[in-house]
Amino acid sequence: MAEIVSLAEAVRTAVHDGDAVAMEGFTHLIPFAAGHEIIRQRRRELTLIRMTPDLIYDQLIGAGCVSKLIFSWGGNPGVGSLHRFRDAVENAWPASLELEEHSHAGMANRYVAGASGLPFAVLRGYNGTGLAEVTATIAPITCPFTGQTLTAVSALRPDVAVIHAQRADRAGNVQLWGITGVQKEAVLSSERAVVTVEEIVDVLDPRPDAVVLPAWTVTYVAQVPGGSHPSYAMGYSDRDNDYYAAWDAISRDRDAFLSWLDAL
Repeated sequence: MAEIVSLAEAVRTAVHDGDAVAMEGFTHLIPFAAGHEIIRQRRRELTLIRMTPDLIYDQLIGAGCVSKLIFSWGGNPGVGSLHRFRDAVENAWPASLELEEHSHAGMANRYVAGASGLPFAVLRGYNGTGLAEVTATIAPITCPFTGQTLTAVSALRPDVAVIHAQRADRAGNVQLWGITGVQKEAVLSSERAVVTVEEIVDVLDPRPDAVVLPAWTVTYVAQVPGGSHPSYAMGYSDRDNDYYAAWDAISRDRDAFLSWLDAL
């Protein structure tokens, strides 16, 4: 059952050097505060997993926390490139970065397979791309019923999932709504889960299209108001577009980034 703890304690206990960490949130409810705590606690050699790496992974890569990235798209949404990501790939600064790239559909299906306790997922994507020749987690598979050649992708089973949500109750049940991406699947596929929330309430009242993660699927809950900033939390905060624009200049220059890192 979930424990309600501080963010520092949740990260200290749940996230270890060398872990595979999935931090999900599709434009919405991105767990920035948790990512910053991972940086402050100087975790190293992490394999980061995310469908759309954006600023938080740029920051973690630049801080030297990451040795491998499993992803399907990377960029500063609406602005441009991730320059710390790019510097790591092109110049191995501050360390070299191994890449494993998939499509959005491939990543989503990999999470679903992991959450379902299956070894792999099957989809039509990747046919004709040649990715199976260079990526060990992609392989052609023959349908036993039709003889069609499809693509299998291995299940994702992170050591820890980290997400942000709007609310939790005092028993540790978590509620999120709005654009929910693959947060549910990331939590259900992971060995451990850390959830930061805007508030802790006595009762989770029903919300249209809300997702509820039962307390038994979550390891730690930490109350962190504004924990998704500069992304947004529907019903609580708006997206800080100025932050995304300002990050471009900070991330382009190593000294500017290091000054940002010192002030974190």
